Amino acid sequence: MKVLNGKDELEPSDNPWDWLGPGIYFWEHDPIRALAYAVENSQGKQFNKKRIKTPFVLGAVIELGNCLNLVESESIKVLSEAFQGVQKIYSVTGQKMPVNKGNNRALDCEVIKHIHQSNINESKNPFNTIRSAFQEGNEVYPGASFSARHHIQVCVCQPQLIKGYFLPRPVKTFNPHL
Repeated sequence: MKVLNGKDELEPSDNPWDWLGPGIYFWEHDPIRALAYAVENSQGKQFNKKRIKTPFVLGAVIELGNCLNLVESESIKVLSEAFQGVQKIYSVTGQKMPVNKGNNRALDCEVIKHIHQSNINESKNPFNTIRSAFQEGNEVYPGASFSARHHIQVCVCQPQLIKGYFLPRPVKTFNPHL
């Protein structure tokens, strides 16, 4: 409620397992999935540094700005080139490459961080947001390519692009604790 009322801000996540790198994460057009995550986190079934005390869904109006949209071919090319850059760095330094394991997406995070750093090094415009499909959960039916928790996530790297917050409707459905 403090964020909704302008008395507080959402805190960016910066964990080594954050698959889209540092930023503020949102489910795109899916308050049901957002509520499920909040409830599971409050019950200790979803890991986060801070456990959610009261499950709550907050909608946001986000200007994507310069978006690394990983559902577009051009952005996939950027991602692939960044992975090659990470491989080269780890090969030269003799360090072990990070790996994705279960919900820990350390390799993905490292590749995204490499993209951000490369943009700085090459004086390119930084990415303000990152948007990608996220395959999660069991297959919907045997042999399906669809997963039960498949969704689009948006990572906001520049918080000033969050233009406002709102309570999704119906309020009692998405915020039963209000």
